[in-house]
Parts: sequence; C-alpha cells; structure tokens
Amino acid sequence: MDELSHTDENGRARMVDVGAKTPQRRIARAAGRITLAAATLELIRENLIKKGDVLTVAQVAGIQAAKRTAALIPLCHTLILDKADVRLSVFEGGVTAESEIRCIGRTGVEMEALTGVAVALLTVYDMCKAVDKQMQIGEIRLLEKTKEDVD
Repeated sequence: MDELSHTDENGRARMVDVGAKTPQRRIARAAGRITLAAATLELIRENLIKKGDVLTVAQVAGIQAAKRTAALIPLCHTLILDKADVRLSVFEGGVTAESEIRCIGRTGVEMEALTGVAVALLTVYDMCKAVDKQMQIGEIRLLEKTKEDVD
C-alpha cells in the first residue's frame, strides 16, 4: 500500500507541497443521487416546491460549492477552476447530480467534483424536506479523473 500523502513522518496531518509539480490540465467527473417520493418528484417537475426551482438552485449551489472546496475540506489546495458544471436530472425514483470540473493546476479536482455533487444533493434535500421525510442521499462517487500535459 502506498504511503498517505497527507501525513508527515510522525503521522500528523499536513498539506501536500505541490509546488514542484508541473501544471497539467485536470478534469474530474462525479455523480450521486437522492431518492424522493413520487409526489415530491411531481412537485419538482411542476416547480411547485415552496422554496423555488429545486433543480436550478441545487445546480448553482453545487457550482458554488465546487469553487469553495478548499474552504470546506481542510487539506485541499485552493484552485482556480476553468469550468465547474453541475447538472441535475429527474429519474423515476429521484434526482441525479453529475459534475464536471476542469482546471490547469498542480493537483487534481476530484474533491471539487465530489463536493459539487454532494452540496447539490444536500440542496435538493433542504428544499424538499418539508414535503418528504424519506429522502436518502447516496451513491456519491468519482466517475473519472484525468490529467494531461498542457500544450
């Protein structure tokens, strides 16, 4: 097993020094879902949730969260994102969220992709909690991460 990069020789937490790494084009995609009652899904589709347009608010929240990941996850580096895209869609049993995050940097953007999805789904939960007590968030996962040299 590889050593953990976020601990020092004494096992204490540390932020990894990426200063010597060459900047690369980094892309990460993540996804997750929230299960909702059929009646709640109908309210979302008809834009009748009292707090507003659930999918749009959740999309904006996910994008905002991706941009603020370093403020939420203590050992993440602050990155300038070139793209932060979060998309939500209704399926028969709930709502899915997918993100794609891009930057040119010295470290990956998988935490930003995962954070965007998690906060988008939490926003759906928050906006629907008055009408649905059985919601479940789950299956948040990294779909893909890539890096390539910048031309």
